[in-house]
Amino acid sequence: MTNRILIVDDEPDIRELLEITLGRMSLATNSAKDLASARHLLSTENFNLCLTDMRLPDGDGIELVEYIQKEYNQIPVAVITAHGTTETAIKALKSGAFDFVSKPVDLQKLRDLVNSALRLPQEQQDEKFLKKNLSPLIGPSITGQSSRVVKLREQIAKLARSQAPIYISGESGSGKELAARAIHQHSSRSKAPFVAVNCGAIPRDLVESELFGHIKGSFTGADSDKQGLFQAAHGGTLFLDEIADLPLHTQVKLLRVIQEKSIRPVGSQKEEAVDVRILSATHKNLAKEVEIGNLRQDLYFRLNVIELAVPSLRKRKDDIPELTLNILQKIAKENSAEVCKLSNEALDALVEYRFPGNVRELENILQRAATLCEENLIQVSNLEFISAPISTSMNPIETDSSNTEPAESVGLGDDFSLEKHLESIEIEAIEKALEETRWNKTAAAKKLGMSFRSLRYRLKKLGLD
Repeated sequence: MTNRILIVDDEPDIRELLEITLGRMSLATNSAKDLASARHLLSTENFNLCLTDMRLPDGDGIELVEYIQKEYNQIPVAVITAHGTTETAIKALKSGAFDFVSKPVDLQKLRDLVNSALRLPQEQQDEKFLKKNLSPLIGPSITGQSSRVVKLREQIAKLARSQAPIYISGESGSGKELAARAIHQHSSRSKAPFVAVNCGAIPRDLVESELFGHIKGSFTGADSDKQGLFQAAHGGTLFLDEIADLPLHTQVKLLRVIQEKSIRPVGSQKEEAVDVRILSATHKNLAKEVEIGNLRQDLYFRLNVIELAVPSLRKRKDDIPELTLNILQKIAKENSAEVCKLSNEALDALVEYRFPGNVRELENILQRAATLCEENLIQVSNLEFISAPISTSMNPIETDSSNTEPAESVGLGDDFSLEKHLESIEIEAIEKALEETRWNKTAAAKKLGMSFRSLRYRLKKLGLD
């Protein structure tokens, strides 16, 4: 069955150009000159993709994006924007557009965009289908059935349908790369490469060569041409972890690559077109990094088109039993051994623990315990924690003032941050107070011994509002 594309533009020349280009791709087209005509065609024909101009006689492309998202959300929408209108393109992506192309239209980029959109399985674009099939859609990489994980999977399913840059936030070890891989695996780019790189692990003088490649003789030691990570990820997804660690001069070049969709290898005079979706992440506060000058503001806005927050393990403790079983099964498979069992006391200790290192720390704890346990049964004595577990039955707000011993011993590792540690304690206390008062902020403020205004300020500051 021939794919059909809806073209919406008030300029006859543009409509004709698009019709000819898509016709040569063996695609059927219908054209509309305004929003009203587009809505009529949508109600009478079945389309696989919509291409719309931003400026229309009776509205704009954003209105059409939002209308299709609401009424025909199985149809991806690509927006045609005026050259250099970055803010408009970002607004379109935030509204749910699949992607955008700038005028004057680069026909090869247009063809790449159309092919990418048409690779999306039609049934997987439907929101109702996604909600019913989240587990097989996302796969085993993100384990758990807590409300936070279910919501995360729903967000991933939606983001997989777009080409928008995604900023994935979350603490170290919480699973940001797993989320990035899940987005890639269920996107139209799934058959192309997924390339992950830790920006903080690349020596500063080699960052540009690693990202963009270099030609022979461009610097001392460049004995041959080298392909960069952008080239390696062509057609697929590039995951830039710890993005805030990039040097400022490299950030300028990265911004240009995102805007122009082309790279220039070190030492080369020619630019090469690249078709890459960028996902980025960091455990740092990006807005704060902009404020202190470590991250360019214009790059921040291009990377943070849509934010995906990965919850810490302590915020989804209901998932610990299932995660533990999966990890132990994985360890047993890797070692060709029987799956270790966990005593009830050991499982209780894991559930009570705060996990500052999140899922990565849980994996390390279980790996060690599986090695040291006897008779294939993990006991509490086999579990090694960075800091003492905190009982979930303990109320962190109503403590015994006569107890002079600290409630928790803190492991001061190389990556320890007192500010983050205190912030996590404050978040836990506030969340517990809100839960105990059924989210009555006035009652929660009273329970915490602060004014309603102070609580409201803290909620906003900590991102809990």
